[in-house]
Amino acid sequence: MITLFPSRIVAIEIFGFSVHWYGLLYLIGFVLMTIVLPRLQHYRELSLQKDEWNDLFFWIVIGVIVGGRLGFVLFYEPAYYGAFPLEIFAVWKGGMSSHGGFIGVGTAIILFAVRRKYPLLALADIAVIPAALGLGLGRIGNLINQELYGRETLFPWGIVIPGVEGLRHPTPIYSSLANILIAGLCYMHLRKTEKSGMTTVLFLILYSISRFFIEFVREPSHSVISFGSVFLTRGQVLTLFLFLGGSILWWIARGKRSCDAES
Repeated sequence: MITLFPSRIVAIEIFGFSVHWYGLLYLIGFVLMTIVLPRLQHYRELSLQKDEWNDLFFWIVIGVIVGGRLGFVLFYEPAYYGAFPLEIFAVWKGGMSSHGGFIGVGTAIILFAVRRKYPLLALADIAVIPAALGLGLGRIGNLINQELYGRETLFPWGIVIPGVEGLRHPTPIYSSLANILIAGLCYMHLRKTEKSGMTTVLFLILYSISRFFIEFVREPSHSVISFGSVFLTRGQVLTLFLFLGGSILWWIARGKRSCDAES
């Protein structure tokens, strides 16, 4: 028996097996990746063949799932999963980290580039566009699940969360729109520049800035971290490292361009 929309968080139920909206949106993101990436490769003079794409897609999917899950375990709930390690594998219960996903996908692309002898920065430049789209889709899943919502607001676009007092900032919508905008800006940048690595820098910087400031109006899901009189969420602290990584990559890519110009 097939049932459509049996509950708010379940998109479809097939013979007792539930397909949640969050998982379905992940799947849509992966499908978008397989469509978009091959069409972008000519902007960085890449020429991957079908078997190479299949290899890359496989490892990116593994990177997203494993990296996202382990990132949540290590960054947000290490004590709980240390006490109940088997729960790490219960991904259907939720708990994914976008920062962990970055690490997983980055590792997958690095290993692929080394193994197949493709330029790493060129691969990264085209990968950030479907990555941004996937992040936007993931935030729609947060909205459907009514999680990671914002602090109280008086703005007319505030949303009602059942069981939560007051109108709340629709932070998943803010994040989703920001990521879609970032995908568009990165695409335009990719088309206009031939300098490998700089589109990746643009993505890391824009994502870091948008995530850092959106966190100010998001209700913290975990304890905040104190730096004297400054209090930051865990997401903001992790995003600072992402911003630092983008800055270092900018310095590396800029230095590489200077060396190429001199030679």
